[in-house]
Amino acid sequence: MKRRLVFIFTLISLVTMAQTQLFRGKSSYSGDILFTFDGQKIYKGRSTYSSDILYTWDGKYIYKGRSNYSGDILYTWDGKYLYNGKSTYSGDIVLTFDGTYIYRGKSTYSGDILYTVENGYLYRGKSTYSGDILYSINGLLPLPVLVMMIL
Repeated sequence: MKRRLVFIFTLISLVTMAQTQLFRGKSSYSGDILFTFDGQKIYKGRSTYSSDILYTWDGKYIYKGRSNYSGDILYTWDGKYLYNGKSTYSGDIVLTFDGTYIYRGKSTYSGDILYTVENGYLYRGKSTYSGDILYSINGLLPLPVLVMMIL
């Protein structure tokens, strides 16, 4: 039992330390890394230096830079909607996510699909055609983190 717990905690810590990168187009070449995400901080390029932190994610809010001060909240996430600032007012909805499609505002109308997220790629519009791949993702990214990378 003790060995299992050690194994589980080791696995959790390795997953927590894992970094996810966003690549330009359909690439996995290190020269095409646009952003790195360590589970909390979004860095520019391949860097994980504190001076290269662009945004901070706490599971609900996206903050400007290294901050976790409420005055620096850029977006709020509730699992379906991304709101502007520290708001959950429907008039402040920037994007809607249904698990596959990212829609403009508070919409699930097919004409408002901005992006498709599928199989580690972000596609332009309602498409899974390889010619429409905008970005490649080599891990898991919460939607608000992905949005901060592509905006």
